[in-house]
Amino acid sequence: MVKSGVASSMASVFAVAFIVLIVQVGLYGAKGQVESGFSQVSLASSDLQIQKPYDVPQSARYSFINGVHKLWVYSTDKPYAPNSSTKPRTEIRILNHDYSSGTWQFEAYGYVPSGTTGVSIMQIFGGSPQATTLMLRVYNGALQYYQAQFVDPNIYNRWFRLNVVHNVDLSKVRVYIDGVQKLSVNGRGGTSHYFKVGVYTQNNPSNYMESRWRDIKIFKRN
Repeated sequence: MVKSGVASSMASVFAVAFIVLIVQVGLYGAKGQVESGFSQVSLASSDLQIQKPYDVPQSARYSFINGVHKLWVYSTDKPYAPNSSTKPRTEIRILNHDYSSGTWQFEAYGYVPSGTTGVSIMQIFGGSPQATTLMLRVYNGALQYYQAQFVDPNIYNRWFRLNVVHNVDLSKVRVYIDGVQKLSVNGRGGTSHYFKVGVYTQNNPSNYMESRWRDIKIFKRN
């Protein structure tokens, strides 16, 4: 009887642990590294620069609560600087980790609420002659590589794990969603690069655009 009770209790514990794991995966996407040979680079809070419309306080377009960065912008907002001709944005720009060679990886959990469209949510800045090597845009719920190729058909209202691997020397970019490779494309030139996430207005935008990010990490291949 005692042994039976212990076995039953152990089974209950394992069942609860399994349910918790399933819930975590559902909330935050699949876990686990993509590719091998990378070491994590230390990120300080000062390495996360918020770029937002120049005429409003940061708190009007950005919040950080319970580990989640929430960034939003309106299509009628001002650019990030008075002398800038770019479209409205609220983005996190990774500072102090610009790179020009080697293989680098960005990882974070992202969330895009329904209704957000016509917006870039992730960039690798630095290209030639264009400004970027990678843009991941959202159009009507689909995640796209610029406007040329679908990455994920339904990105709305769920946490997903995004990994972006940039091999500068071979000029290759790979994108993973929840550990599954969704995109492999050539690089687009440029001599210096850095990562950005948030919301950056593109063509045919919604009036209100939002994305959320947690557990932002940077890795460099050894």
